[in-house]
Amino acid sequence: MALQLFGHPFSSYTWKALIALYENDTPFDFRVLGPDQPENATEFARLWPVRKFPLLVDGDTAVMESSAIVEYLQLHHPGPVRLIPDDPELAFEVRKFDRIFDHSVMDAAQPVVNDALKPPERRDPKDVAEAKERTARIYPWLDAHLAGREWAVGNSFTLADIAAAPSLFYADWIEPIPENLGNLRAYRTRLLARPSVSRCVEDARPFRPWFPPGAPDRD
Repeated sequence: MALQLFGHPFSSYTWKALIALYENDTPFDFRVLGPDQPENATEFARLWPVRKFPLLVDGDTAVMESSAIVEYLQLHHPGPVRLIPDDPELAFEVRKFDRIFDHSVMDAAQPVVNDALKPPERRDPKDVAEAKERTARIYPWLDAHLAGREWAVGNSFTLADIAAAPSLFYADWIEPIPENLGNLRAYRTRLLARPSVSRCVEDARPFRPWFPPGAPDRD
């Protein structure tokens, strides 16, 4: 039975699982969660009552959380692209930066999206300003880290870059990366040019009107 991935093409965390699958041309069925596929939503809720996607299903095994899915794929469906290095020190750095991109970039920008979904009378400009400020604070640190580097950790594309791709893609829409942070801007460009990432960008393009704060006319 083929692997099944439950998620949505516009979901940043679904991207992480998709990029890992695309990197190694791993066969899978994409069970898109949307109003046109109610049967997928029913099965998803049965398998994972928390209903937080993505969810990977491999026979009788269900794997929750995007980083865990990437780890599982390397353990049970390995391919030529090693997304977590065998060297334990490098592997530690990869996992560290995976968490940094998820929590200090992607999750830092999320309150801006959440606020835009609220009725006007319930919106909180202070929350939005604080979220944008948190995002802006991490940008210079990442720019300094990326000096002289092609990828986030080591010399190859890893889980850290998988986390960086959707994080920086969406965060830059909310709080644009300043022009003077050339290392970070160039890194984002490299990520979006990676075939596995550009495929996610293109597949998500029809859903851009869904972006609550308004998607910019770029990328």
